[in-house]
Amino acid sequence: MNIDISDNTTQQQFEITMDGELATLQYRFYKNDIALMHTHVPERLKGRGLATALANFGLEWAKSQNKKVMVYCPFVSSYLKKRPEYNYLIDKNYV
Repeated sequence: MNIDISDNTTQQQFEITMDGELATLQYRFYKNDIALMHTHVPERLKGRGLATALANFGLEWAKSQNKKVMVYCPFVSSYLKKRPEYNYLIDKNYV
């Protein structure tokens, strides 16, 4: 399945619109880092891999922008435990 993800810079969140609903990964900027704050997937959309797609998108975005990542979102934290290839992105000052 091809999932379109957009960066809503006004709301500071990565977004997926599907079936008239919105799944999001909220972020904030702190110093030169991006803080991944909270993932939200509406109940009707759960089980479709949207949270995983958002987490991956957020980390790839950080990599492309040379930003370190601060992780506050429990879902992104669990995603990272399974993908050590992203460990170098994590700002060790905020673990």
